[in-house]
Amino acid sequence: MVRKSKNGDTTRETLAFVFQHWRGHPRYVALIVATIMISTLADVFMPLFAGRLVDAIAAATGDRDAALDAALIAFAGMTGLGLAMVVFRHIAFVGIVELSLRVMSEVARNAFARVQRFSADWHANSFAGSTVRKITRGMWALDLLHDTILLALLPSLIVLGGSMVLLGMHWPVMGTVVAIGSAAYILMTVLLSTLYVAPAARLANTWDTKVGGTLADALSCNAVVKAFGAEEREDLRLSYVLGKWQSRTARIWQRATNSGTLQLIALVLIRASIIGTALWLWWNDRATPGDLTYVLTTYFVIHGYLRDVGMHVNNLRRSVNDMEELIAIHREASTVEDRIGASPMIIQAGMIVFDRVTFHYSGHATALYRDLSLTIRAGERVGLVGPSGSGKTTLVKLIQRLHDVTSGRILIDGRNIADARQSSLRAQIAIVQQEPILFHRTLAENIAYARPGASTADIERAAKLAHAHEFITRLPKGYATLVGERGVKLSGGERQRVAIARAFLADAPILILDEATAALDSESETLIQEAMERLMNGRTSIVIAHRLSTVRALDRILVFDAGRIVEQGNHASLYRLDGLYRRLCDHQGLEFKRQPNARSKLSKA
Repeated sequence: MVRKSKNGDTTRETLAFVFQHWRGHPRYVALIVATIMISTLADVFMPLFAGRLVDAIAAATGDRDAALDAALIAFAGMTGLGLAMVVFRHIAFVGIVELSLRVMSEVARNAFARVQRFSADWHANSFAGSTVRKITRGMWALDLLHDTILLALLPSLIVLGGSMVLLGMHWPVMGTVVAIGSAAYILMTVLLSTLYVAPAARLANTWDTKVGGTLADALSCNAVVKAFGAEEREDLRLSYVLGKWQSRTARIWQRATNSGTLQLIALVLIRASIIGTALWLWWNDRATPGDLTYVLTTYFVIHGYLRDVGMHVNNLRRSVNDMEELIAIHREASTVEDRIGASPMIIQAGMIVFDRVTFHYSGHATALYRDLSLTIRAGERVGLVGPSGSGKTTLVKLIQRLHDVTSGRILIDGRNIADARQSSLRAQIAIVQQEPILFHRTLAENIAYARPGASTADIERAAKLAHAHEFITRLPKGYATLVGERGVKLSGGERQRVAIARAFLADAPILILDEATAALDSESETLIQEAMERLMNGRTSIVIAHRLSTVRALDRILVFDAGRIVEQGNHASLYRLDGLYRRLCDHQGLEFKRQPNARSKLSKA
């Protein structure tokens, strides 16, 4: 969430964020500032030559040749200044295009990298569509902010400052009028923008983000919407959010309109003050017609820049508001980070040890695990069973280090996983989830995600081991078939087999199967069960199961209840205990029956 902060704090934080990225491109920033200053100074001196031109023409009743020479010099000066303005302005724009693209890419890349590394809980509590909207809106706000600061506000300040100096050198009273009028206008504009418009803009952005989240939520779950005929219900849900967005956006637009009107009134007053002062100077013989031309031309330049200053300040405020949520992403600390000096994890045998582990979910009153000790031998096949919420899934998340333990240690092959790089740890743990998630890419790319650069032969071999090759080759495009978002073009069994093929290709020493056959038809379940048994062979395997038929042939079954392992053993020994495991079996109508050993089946195969 965006932190509550004062407008000034937010603006300073945003500008500091931008300047930090500018420091990575000093040559571009220096080029832009230098060329835009030269280009803008041409506007400052243009009225001076215009005044000299008028004075030369007015003096033509005397020495016409001298007047012509003076007029031509003024004309040449105006032409040269115009050409200089065009050339240096073009260079500045070329520079800012390159600077903006580089910084926008960096910011989007960094934000994506941070979001990728946020905890599983963070992603569970965030709308993917909202997160995408925060990043893209903030990225494009950078483009507007660069233009506003470097191509708009900087030239405006140069023109106002330069004009005040030049006018003050001729007529101190005129310089004072311009200085007071400009300062008052800028102060009023800044106060209106930050105190009057910005709060409404911040609230409008919040609802804009919610619109993106609502759209993404409904579209990504369109199959469920259709299944329940709930299109009108989702229409109403979006209408409610859009109604809130509309009212909040209408308020900011109205406030922006009111602010613009007040700025125009202020400009009229400044114009009256400058022209009135010029007339007073002329009446008192302190200004020539050329001087009046110089003052009026200077005013028109100042008026244009002052009028635009209001727009630029509003654009700056809008950019700051649009970047708030992006900066909040950069500000948010990751809950699981690599320790300083962390080195790659190398897993060979795959023995897992929980050494007096205590784990407490953030926001929960009590710890889920307290002094949990457990050893899973290398190559052992272990099932995790128990009621929902008893701690089965948390155990495998801790092994993957998706959460950090509150106290104690988790060791793999004798090494504390907290001392290893997370990416190297997870790369050596293959997981097949209950609802496998596929990318909207080809089947070959989805399988090869476990091992980038794998050959076509390796991909096909993994697919054959997972019983996926058969259905893939029947598709018109075979392994080049796009599977749709999250794999929606495939059936549940087909997605599961692709996920198992991915695990085969990973060839990891540790395997996690999260209720991989829970929602399948009997034919798919038979094929997948066979593939899973083949996959578990020779690996340390952990199987989370609600359907207890999937764990009866495993080496050991751990029975969880309220974060404790209350029973453990093989199916036969646990069933005889007449404890929780037997009650769970009886509840599922699973009678005691000795199962053939999966490894012996494999060895016979």
